[in-house]
Amino acid sequence: MKFKYLIVAFSIIAFIAILFTVLLPMLIEKTDFSILNFRSLIIPFLVIMGLILASVSTFFFLNYRLLSLLEREDWPALAYYLEQKIYGRKRYNSRYVRLLASSYLVISDFQSVVKLEGKVQLAKPSVVSKHALIFGSARVLSCDHGQAAAFFKSQLDKSKGKSHQWVRWYHSFCHLLAGDFNTVEPEFSSLAVSSNNAIITGLSAYFLQHSLKKYSFKPDECKNIAETGRNRVLKAIKNLNNWEKEVGKYGMDIYVAIIKKYINEAGAWIFNNEEPVTPVENRIRGASPQYEAAVEKPADDNIGEKRAGERRKGDRRAEKRYTSDRRTGDRRSSRQNHSGGKDDL
Repeated sequence: MKFKYLIVAFSIIAFIAILFTVLLPMLIEKTDFSILNFRSLIIPFLVIMGLILASVSTFFFLNYRLLSLLEREDWPALAYYLEQKIYGRKRYNSRYVRLLASSYLVISDFQSVVKLEGKVQLAKPSVVSKHALIFGSARVLSCDHGQAAAFFKSQLDKSKGKSHQWVRWYHSFCHLLAGDFNTVEPEFSSLAVSSNNAIITGLSAYFLQHSLKKYSFKPDECKNIAETGRNRVLKAIKNLNNWEKEVGKYGMDIYVAIIKKYINEAGAWIFNNEEPVTPVENRIRGASPQYEAAVEKPADDNIGEKRAGERRKGDRRAEKRYTSDRRTGDRRSSRQNHSGGKDDL
């Protein structure tokens, strides 16, 4: 739904509430009681509702440009707008920084995310820690696994609340992407048996079972821990539908979106006992700079690639025809010159 429709709907509801409150004393027979309540309760209520309505309207008009760009999903224009706010006016607002970093990630401009991180680190280090998962995701997507692991390690002691477990998981995941399996196993084993986040528990158990067990010095122990993590998720989530609902709570968070394929495979393994078609470590080792092992290309991209391939084939065919015609013309010219030479002789 469009933002302006939301504002209009809220304004109508607030107006109806205010109107109902004003007319309420007329519906009450006891005049003295109604007047007393009007003065002590209804007037403050009207003031509060008026302030809320004015605040929402003010917020909408002050952020109209930003909201309209978000509504249209015009990410390059949104990035430019936010750059003017952040770099031009030196306003390192947490909300602006998060939106700008997310916009860069959508258009695959990972270097700009790193640049933004450096600027924010100097101005407001706390904002970098608050959005560590977004800044770290840029390094993961650019396949800079060593730098990504180092960044998440630097944020382990700074992250708080629910994001701390995700920072810890991503720190280990970056080592997994780099092929450092012995470093990853203890961390994923700990998360599989101790994490209170079902998604993190399931992912840790999944990688222990389908990747780390093959390289573990204690494969049986690794398998048992993976089963323990799987049983914890089964006990908490019950079925695949609840798993998908749990994943849906993260909405469009980029750090969840880039590993959505693994989350889906982990859910299929936990609840349906389905094995991945391609070994996990093979996909990890073959990850492209855009991290194709985790992020699936949309259908439109495939269509675009097909069209580009068709154009290239057409260009090659045209080039062949041009070369063939040119050679034929050269042969004809040569014959004419040769014939003309005989006449002269």
